[in-house]
Amino acid sequence: MLGDLGTVSLTAGLISAAVTVLLWLRVALLGTSARPARVATVTTLLAAALACAVLEAALLRHDFSVRFVAENGGRHISVYDTVTSLWSALDGSLLLWLLVLCGLATLLARRRDPPRLHAYAMVVVGVVATFFFALSALAANPFRSVHPVPLDGPGPNPLLQQHPAMGIHPPLLYLGYLGLVVPFALALAAPLAGPEGRDWLRIARPWTLAAWSALTAGIALGAWWSYAVLGWGGYWAWDPVENASLLPWLTATAFLHTMLSGAVRHARWNALLACASFLLVLLGTFLTRSGAVASVHAFTESPLGPLLLGLVLLAVLASTLLAGRRDPAPPGRRPAPLLSRATAVLVNGVLLVTIAAAVLIGTVFPLLTEPLTGARTSVGPDYYQRTAVPLAVAVLLLAGVAPAVRRAGERAVSRRLLLPAVAGLATVAAVGLLSRPGLPALIAFGAAAFTLTGLAGELVPMLRHRRGARTVRLAAVLAHAGLALVAVGVAGSSAYGRAEERTVRTGETVRVSDVSVRLLAVERSAGSGRMVVRARLSLTGDGAGRTVTPRLWYDIARDTAVTVPQIDTGPRRDTYVTLLAVAADGSTATVRLAVNPLVGVLWCGAALIVGGGLLAFGGSVRRIRRRPAAAPADPPAAVKVAA
Repeated sequence: MLGDLGTVSLTAGLISAAVTVLLWLRVALLGTSARPARVATVTTLLAAALACAVLEAALLRHDFSVRFVAENGGRHISVYDTVTSLWSALDGSLLLWLLVLCGLATLLARRRDPPRLHAYAMVVVGVVATFFFALSALAANPFRSVHPVPLDGPGPNPLLQQHPAMGIHPPLLYLGYLGLVVPFALALAAPLAGPEGRDWLRIARPWTLAAWSALTAGIALGAWWSYAVLGWGGYWAWDPVENASLLPWLTATAFLHTMLSGAVRHARWNALLACASFLLVLLGTFLTRSGAVASVHAFTESPLGPLLLGLVLLAVLASTLLAGRRDPAPPGRRPAPLLSRATAVLVNGVLLVTIAAAVLIGTVFPLLTEPLTGARTSVGPDYYQRTAVPLAVAVLLLAGVAPAVRRAGERAVSRRLLLPAVAGLATVAAVGLLSRPGLPALIAFGAAAFTLTGLAGELVPMLRHRRGARTVRLAAVLAHAGLALVAVGVAGSSAYGRAEERTVRTGETVRVSDVSVRLLAVERSAGSGRMVVRARLSLTGDGAGRTVTPRLWYDIARDTAVTVPQIDTGPRRDTYVTLLAVAADGSTATVRLAVNPLVGVLWCGAALIVGGGLLAFGGSVRRIRRRPAAAPADPPAAVKVAA
């Protein structure tokens, strides 16, 4: 019964989404009332919400006649893991995707001006929603029945049952991904809306800031989750699925800078960046949901690949035809001076897009070479460290230069850059003499010191600005300072991190630097569909002693062994202990001990970046509420005739 109700809700959502597109197109072309279109938009949201609610009910009731529940539910799974298992596999995650997409469409539908721009944007969002409803209803329906009905299910992937981030990370990522559909839709709608389309950037600003902040938080939370769960001691592996989240973040960051600065407001650059950001979201969706890439984060192979690739190509075509029609900059405009805010913004955008291009090439290269060579190649971290990382350091340096070029005058710029330059060089000299971390880390530390010093010089002048301008400046300072701290955390953990792996008997020790662990005992237990092995270890270091218990657990239903590391977090470093293997008689255990300095600085930097984004979002919303929409330069043709 629940399966039938779920299928009906998906079918109703598909019909409602298609009707919504037609109603909004009618509003755009004929100027009719938008009320029926808004009602249809809300109806589509209700259908998506009903589908999610029905699948959650089936999971909680252990209705194993529903295919998705039979494959991903289980009586031995906790309530929290049961609820979050809705998005633990491909078909169910599409329902969450639809719920977020329809929720954003409903929020956008509340706008009433400019009417034609708004209506055309809703048409674009409606087309995207219709496609994903069709995908879920026809190709990835989670409500299909199972015969015979099993008595129990295996539960979700064991890696998804260990961490509370499972309930936050995927929804945040989806909110970030799908939030970018609004600037994409506005960029495509602008040339169709005529004079009304000139105001699209003002409307897109808060949507982009909200999506970017959610995507930043989702990426950071995913890195923390990977660090805490996977057991290898790292937080970023340049995995194809990790790259798929980074790509739209890079182009959205470039779009934010060009849009917020106003330096290239009338160029095609903004429209192309807005379109590229959502196109990369669709490409990432194809990579993660088609089985095209091998990744611990990806879904299994599915028949959705060709359909998703078709959507990507269609979106590329629409972006090329419509975004390419944006008006060029007005004639007679003077080129920006070399040392100016406009030049800094343009260089920043070029660097970010170049990084995105390098990451994209490394991500899709194995897919392009496999049909030619017959073997799947891989692109390792070395490629990204040689291409993307140096460009990222240049972006960081530019964040320190930007405050100095806000006001014209080459002498003034040189004077303002003197102190940051001295701070950067002094940091390089001091760190190089004291610890010799290597050239890449030295450059990162120096660039971070340069940027943080330049940003500190912004704090006092910021107080003289009015509240709105002060909020924008403070948001930029927080985000750029967070970027510098992330660079310090990445460089420090990479340069100073040490690890040792050994097989030890009871009483023997593994040592890294001044930290050691001694094996006290190996303990075994069973229950709730799993067998658990714990290693009780005495950890000494930083002048203190404590007991840590990393463990291995074997999921019986899925025939999968999972490591659960123990992380001892301190102000300077993390001590990361992983149990890799245990002898059958329990006499020996293979233990990996890692010391990761400055990882906490990385998480603090990520929090600052998200805080800066949210602060800018709040300021942008307040400005839109205070300022009316810009009037079109020329009256519509119908008004001219009436006059």
